[in-house]
Amino acid sequence: MLLFPASGQVPSPAAGRIGFTAAASDFLEQLARQLDVPPGRYEEAKRRYESVGSWLNRDESTLKEFDPDVYVQGSFRLGTPIRPVNSDEHYDIDLVCELTLRKHEVSQKELKRRLGLEMKLYAERYGMEPPEDARRCWTLQHSDGVQFHLDALPAIPDGAAKRQLLERYQLSAAWADSAIAITDRKHPGYEQIQSNWPHSNPRGFTLWFRSRMKVSFRKRREAMALEAKASVEDVPTYRVKTPLQQSIQILKHHRDVMFEHDGDDKPISIIITTLAASAYGEQATVAEALGAILMGMETHIQYVRDRVYILNPTDPTENFADKWAERPQCREKFFKWLNRAKADFARLGALSDRKMLAETADRFVGSRVAAAAGNAIKPKLTLDVLRPRAIAALRAVHKEAPPWSPMMNGHASIDKATWTGRGFSRPIGFKSDGQPLMKGASLNFVASTDVPAPYDVYWQVVNTGREAELAGQLRGGFNDGSVTRGPINRHETTKYSGSHTIECFIVKNGYLAARSGVFIVNIQ
Repeated sequence: MLLFPASGQVPSPAAGRIGFTAAASDFLEQLARQLDVPPGRYEEAKRRYESVGSWLNRDESTLKEFDPDVYVQGSFRLGTPIRPVNSDEHYDIDLVCELTLRKHEVSQKELKRRLGLEMKLYAERYGMEPPEDARRCWTLQHSDGVQFHLDALPAIPDGAAKRQLLERYQLSAAWADSAIAITDRKHPGYEQIQSNWPHSNPRGFTLWFRSRMKVSFRKRREAMALEAKASVEDVPTYRVKTPLQQSIQILKHHRDVMFEHDGDDKPISIIITTLAASAYGEQATVAEALGAILMGMETHIQYVRDRVYILNPTDPTENFADKWAERPQCREKFFKWLNRAKADFARLGALSDRKMLAETADRFVGSRVAAAAGNAIKPKLTLDVLRPRAIAALRAVHKEAPPWSPMMNGHASIDKATWTGRGFSRPIGFKSDGQPLMKGASLNFVASTDVPAPYDVYWQVVNTGREAELAGQLRGGFNDGSVTRGPINRHETTKYSGSHTIECFIVKNGYLAARSGVFIVNIQ
């Protein structure tokens, strides 16, 4: 048992900070999008573990009397799974099979044997290979279509005992009620009925993890619900991705690429996740979050003499870095990875050219992912090529930020702009940031996108100048209209002198799938 003292020496983080250009920030948003598991995989994973739960609760089940509670743990529960480094889709699903037994009623070995019997029957029923008896769990291989590697962990409730232990030593028991006792055949008491069991708390850890990103999660979920015209509760939690979750996905992928051919003792996900969540400060973008996390992770590692401690935030008696004392190569590889990640993302953050971003990231995220992220970035107008009068429109303080999660995997553009005024019988085309137009003209914009229908189209018009301000027409919000087929049109009029902007946003399933970039309209 680890009883960690209240204080410990903390190493100073590396000096400075990691900054990101606007282009690098966009690239990271796209990188996170490329790494995330498709929604269909989340849904399929849910069907798989719910199938196990239904099996254990069927009338003929030998475990039905113990009220089996089957739930997912690990990255799928936290919303941080990533696609495999190679092209083969093979996902790990970690399940807990919690039974209402007590430690004085059954040994670890007997609990595991009982679950194993039902898992073997389950495999036979669905034509699968028999489950493997792993150290802590039973492992099933799903190979129909996408491969799922399913680990079913036997467990019993242990919240009361864990709370009593933590309070006895005056340690925080805020998350203790959902603690569980689990099986481990290498545990010295594995075969005996006794009170000393290995323990875990996936539900408590999830609550702690979500508490670290509650503001960003709430904002993004509310924006998705607003776009879908649904209640917040109707938006599945796995559909919401916060900068914390996306940063963890990027860091895990960076680790996997770095140790692709040297996987022994590489940094484990629970350590990366814990340190990242501890360092996260509700930053609004992936770039801001990633920079803060990389520079802050070390401040949450504690030292007492020669030992390193990365405490489980839901159980201060557990040290996630306990193996580092026995296997110093684990510690060495962690800091090697962390320093490499800082250097790699600092180098990336200084770039603005899309091609250079992809080429630089190729080395540490892989060519396929880097190219896809780079191709998804739409070139943007830069201030140095705009007329001075147009700069105010881009920097307008009343211009609202898009409320949707930026998961762009498509392209959009304003392909045609025409105006019609008094004395002109036919529409006349004009270009962005071109010669000023007369007042009283009718404008028509035609946009296109490669995002598959159906989707929602939002237009953002931003006015500037004294006339628009006095009329209360600076605008800056979003107007919407659902589109399923045909051209995407927007009609406006020239009414106020100044430089104004219009931009088209394509929103699908609650995510910002594409945006056109601003089109500047000058009015004399």
